[in-house]
Amino acid sequence: MDNLNTHHPGSLYEVFPPDKAKALWDRFEFVSTPKHGSWLNMAEIELNVLTGQCLNRRIDDITLVRKEAMAWQNFRNNKKAKINWQFTTEHARIKLSRLYPTFDS
Repeated sequence: MDNLNTHHPGSLYEVFPPDKAKALWDRFEFVSTPKHGSWLNMAEIELNVLTGQCLNRRIDDITLVRKEAMAWQNFRNNKKAKINWQFTTEHARIKLSRLYPTFDS
C-alpha cells in the first residue's frame, strides 16, 4: 500500500458506523511501501516532467493546455520514456526485511 493519508482506520470510521468500520479494518493486512517506493511517487515524477517540458509557461486557454498535454503524452509514449527507478528488489528485501521469509539452510 502506498502512503496515502486515507489509509488509516479513521477514514473508515468517517464513512461507516463504528462496528462496520472495525469489521472492515480487521479484514485487511496492511503493508506499507517505503515513501520512495510508491507508485504515487512515480506519478509525481512524471507530472514534474510534464510541467518542466510542456506546462512551464502561462497558458490561458484550457483547450490549448489539453492539446499541449496530449502532444507531450504522445511524444513520451512514442519515445517509450521510462522512469529510472532505482528501488530494486534487493533494496526492498533490506528495507522490508520483516516482510520477507527467511529460510535457514
